[in-house]
Amino acid sequence: MATDSKAQLLVEALTTHRDEFLAQWSRTIGDALQGRLSAAEMRRELTELYESILGALQGGGLESRGDHFAETRSLLIELSRNRARQGFSPTETAMSVLALKEVLEPRLVGDPEGARVYLQFARILDDLSLLTTEAFVRTREEIISSQAEQLLELSTPVVKLWDGVVGVPLVGTLDSARTQVVMEKLLQTLVDSDSTHAIIDITGVPTVDTQVAQHLLKTVVAARMMGAQCTVSGIRPQIAQTIVALGIEFGDIPTNASLSDALRQAVREVAKDAEDDVRGLL
Repeated sequence: MATDSKAQLLVEALTTHRDEFLAQWSRTIGDALQGRLSAAEMRRELTELYESILGALQGGGLESRGDHFAETRSLLIELSRNRARQGFSPTETAMSVLALKEVLEPRLVGDPEGARVYLQFARILDDLSLLTTEAFVRTREEIISSQAEQLLELSTPVVKLWDGVVGVPLVGTLDSARTQVVMEKLLQTLVDSDSTHAIIDITGVPTVDTQVAQHLLKTVVAARMMGAQCTVSGIRPQIAQTIVALGIEFGDIPTNASLSDALRQAVREVAKDAEDDVRGLL
C-alpha cells in the first residue's frame, strides 16, 4: 500500500503538470543537443516516452524491472538506436532520460514524502538511462562492424583487365578475414567473366611475411582449382629480399616485378590458348 501511495503521488504530479514538465524537459534536452535534432521530432519522442512512463506508473508502480515498463524500455532502445545512427554520444542519449530528474526535482522535494518518491523514481530513471547506454553501444558496434565489412569489400576489388584476364590489386595488410573476401570475390569473378588467368598484384602491400605468403598461396590454390592460371605481381626489390631471407617458397607460381609485365605475359598466354583451341578445331 505504501508503494501504491508513492506511485499515486507521482502519477498525480505527472498528470497535473504534464504540459509544463514536457515543455521544460524539451528545453533541457534541446539545450544539451544544441539544435542537432528538430524540435518537432524531439517533442514527439519525449511525449511518447512521458506517456509510457506515466502509464507504467499507473499500471505497476515504482518497480522499473517489471513488465509494466516494457513499452518504456522498447521506446528507449529505439531512441538509443536512432541517436547512435545520428551521431550523438552515449552521454547525450542518456541525458534524454536523466534530464527528467532535473524537471521533477523542484516539484517533489518540497516535503519529506515527495523527496522519498523523487529518490525512488530517480533510481528508476537511472536504470532506464543505463538501458539507453547499453542499446547505444550495441548499435554503434553494429554500425562499426557493417562499415568495416563495407571497407573490406571496397579495399579488395577484382577487376577485368583483358578478355580472359582478371586482376586483384591488393593494398594494405592481408589478413585471414581479407583473404577470405579476396578469395570469394576472385572465384566468383572468374566464373562470371569466364576468365582463365588471374593476376594478384601486391604492389600496395607494405610487407610480406610468412603469414601473408600463406594467405597468397591459399588464394592461388583456390583460383587454380577453378582452372585459372595465377600470377603474383608487384614483387619489389625489398619484398624479394624479405621473401628470400624468410625462406618463403612460392613453388611454381609465376611472379613478376610489375602489373604491366604480368598482364603482358597473361595476354600472350590467352592468345596462345586461343590459337591452340583453333588448331584443335581444324
